Amino acid sequence: MALKKFRPMTPGTRTRLGNAFEEVTTDKPEKSLLAPMKKSGGRNHDGKMTMRQMGGGHKRRYRIIDFKRDKEGIPATVKTIEYDPNRSAFIALVVYADGAKRYIIAPEGLKVGDQINSGKGVAPNTGNALYLSEIPLGATIHAIEMSPGKGAALARSAGTNGTLMGREGKYAVVKLPSGEVRRILLTCKATIGSTSNSDHGLQVLGKAGRSRWIGKRPRVRGVAMNPVDHPMGGGEGRASGGHPRSRTGVMAKGQKTRNKKKASTKLIISKRKKR
Repeated sequence: MALKKFRPMTPGTRTRLGNAFEEVTTDKPEKSLLAPMKKSGGRNHDGKMTMRQMGGGHKRRYRIIDFKRDKEGIPATVKTIEYDPNRSAFIALVVYADGAKRYIIAPEGLKVGDQINSGKGVAPNTGNALYLSEIPLGATIHAIEMSPGKGAALARSAGTNGTLMGREGKYAVVKLPSGEVRRILLTCKATIGSTSNSDHGLQVLGKAGRSRWIGKRPRVRGVAMNPVDHPMGGGEGRASGGHPRSRTGVMAKGQKTRNKKKASTKLIISKRKKR
């Protein structure tokens, strides 16, 4: 993808770096694959705010994504590459030989007119979904399942990918975008390639208003609050606030939050990289 720099006509466009959307081919989504979306504004069923910094934003409709890729052995043609307001990666509308239409996460390099497929005996080409037992070692993969048939759960956001490093018995050894190396059953599926829109993280919104358009409300620092509102609040002058922690007192910067008794811990070979 490419980024677009704007002329400094206003203070908001002076520092703005936006997406050029060069890969996107249409701005009209497939109506049959749309679903309504309701917004909570961070409120629960009692109307009380349980999640802060949420609310407002442009109205959206959900695009139904095929994370399972369960139409095996039926070739599909890429019809469009589209923007999805609900995720950072682009999506692709594919039309199967039997007429069915599905949305998938668009891999980097996938173009309109390309053929994709899924299932056993499929070539390991970009956009094809294969079982981990059939993917070549060292291949770059994304949209990785954690449980067979449940649908893709890992490496779905913009510009992310994993690497198939080896096989151990009934497990595949996969290096994830976080740096974690873990075992995943060979009967799980993954898609060849890396997800699209790799420069998503380099965008600069330019002004507070653009944050509000995507549904983000202002975030108040803990050290700027009173002691009754935050563990880091209060103090004379510009006090540092003590050890960084959340509003509920959970330590930041180093405290482990993973449950030691979690069953999947035995599948993790090496933990994610530390920052």
